[in-house]
Amino acid sequence: MSRRIRQRLFLAAGVLSLAVWLFMATAELCTPLHAWLHGGAIPVNDDDCAIVCIAHGKIDTAPVAVPLAAPIAWIEAAPRIESSVTSTTIELLPDGRGPPDFSAVS
Repeated sequence: MSRRIRQRLFLAAGVLSLAVWLFMATAELCTPLHAWLHGGAIPVNDDDCAIVCIAHGKIDTAPVAVPLAAPIAWIEAAPRIESSVTSTTIELLPDGRGPPDFSAVS
């Protein structure tokens, strides 16, 4: 995702969060709006809605552990064939055990 799109998403999330928070704060101050959100009447004894929680400061946050997906990097390994033009093992062979001597062909 490009940096410009990421910045716009962050801005949109911030504006939306601020709008929701301001709406809830307005509903906290305006009793008719709070009653409208409950469908006409605010429950007297058992009102555990978000507006009352904001008014009384009962907002708890908990850390969320979300495992991140690690990107998979493909590693391509090409087979490598090693060959040597000169071999030192031929020099270490005992007499008569080495390759034939082509220079002695008559």
